[in-house]
Amino acid sequence: MTDLANKTILITGAGGGFGRQMVLQFHAAGAKLILTDINEQLLRDAIDDAGDDLVTSVVADLSTEEGCDALVETCMPLGVVPDILVNNAGLAVAGRLDHVPPERWEMLMQLNLLAPMRLTNRFLPGMIERGSGHIVNISSIAGWVGAEGLSAYCATKFGLRGFGMSLAADLDGTGVEVTNVYPCFSRTPILDSPQYGFDEQRSAPEFLISDPARVVARIVAGVRHNRLNVFPDNYARLIHFLSRFAPWLLRILDRRIQSQSASNSLGH
Repeated sequence: MTDLANKTILITGAGGGFGRQMVLQFHAAGAKLILTDINEQLLRDAIDDAGDDLVTSVVADLSTEEGCDALVETCMPLGVVPDILVNNAGLAVAGRLDHVPPERWEMLMQLNLLAPMRLTNRFLPGMIERGSGHIVNISSIAGWVGAEGLSAYCATKFGLRGFGMSLAADLDGTGVEVTNVYPCFSRTPILDSPQYGFDEQRSAPEFLISDPARVVARIVAGVRHNRLNVFPDNYARLIHFLSRFAPWLLRILDRRIQSQSASNSLGH
C-alpha cells in the first residue's frame, strides 16, 4: 500500500479533465502537488483547487524537450524529486494517417510518448537513490487495440503501455512502482480533438463515455495499491477482456462504435 498523505505528486496536464480531478482527489488525500500545463488559465484554476498543498507550478509545453527541461529545472532548486510522477498530459487526433497533417501526429508522439519518457528519465535516478517512487502513465484502452481513424493516437498509447510495462520489470526491487492506466472515452476536452478526412465530425457514443471523477477515483485506488495495470471503466475492462480472449469480436464492436459515431454526427 502507498500512503498518499504528504507525498509530493507531480501532475502533468493538470488543467485538463483528468488533471483537475487528480488535483482535487490527490489534494483530498493529503498530498503535496507540483502542477504543470501548457494553458496558463487552466493551470491557474488547478492551482486554486490545490490550495495550500501546492509546492510549485509551471506553464510548460511538454511536447518539446525545452518544456520538459523547464519543468525539471523548476523542481531542482527546491530539492524536490516527486514521490509520484503522473504522466497525464496528452492530445488526440482522428483521421487516416495520410489525412492528418504530419506536424499534428508528430506532436502526439512528442507529448503522449516522449514527454513521459523524458520526465521519467530525469526524475528516476533520484527515486531509485531514495528507494521509493511511483511512475503513473495515463495510457488508454487505445493502447491495447487499434481503432479505425486513431492510428497515430494508438501508436502513442501502445508505446506508453510498452514503456510502462518494461519499466516495471526494470525497476523490480528498487522500491519504485509503475502504474499504467487504460481508460476508454471520458467526458474531457479530448473528445473535441481535431478530426481530418471525415465527411462529418464524429462524436463518441454516449454509452462509452465515463465520468472523469470516477475514472480518477480508480486511478487513485490503483496507485494506493501499487497496481501495474488499471482499467478504470466498464468498457475499458470489456475491451481488454475481448483483446485477450475474443479478439475477433473487437472488429464487430469497433464497427458498432464507428456506426454510432457517424449517426451522432448526422444528428448534430
